[in-house]
Amino acid sequence: MLQEANIDNVQEPITSAPPEVRQIIERVWKLEKGRLDKKINSHINDNILDIIKEEVR
Repeated sequence: MLQEANIDNVQEPITSAPPEVRQIIERVWKLEKGRLDKKINSHINDNILDIIKEEVR
């Protein structure tokens, strides 16, 4: 039970974020997951910046 409470605490900023922010988080998460699945070690800062710019428009 204690571990579940810790997980909820970690996820709380995401679950309470506005929909626009959650969309950015989800897109970045999918990008990073894809990179990890493919074992790509390159930098993703430009990709994250592109995601943020697209969502802000």
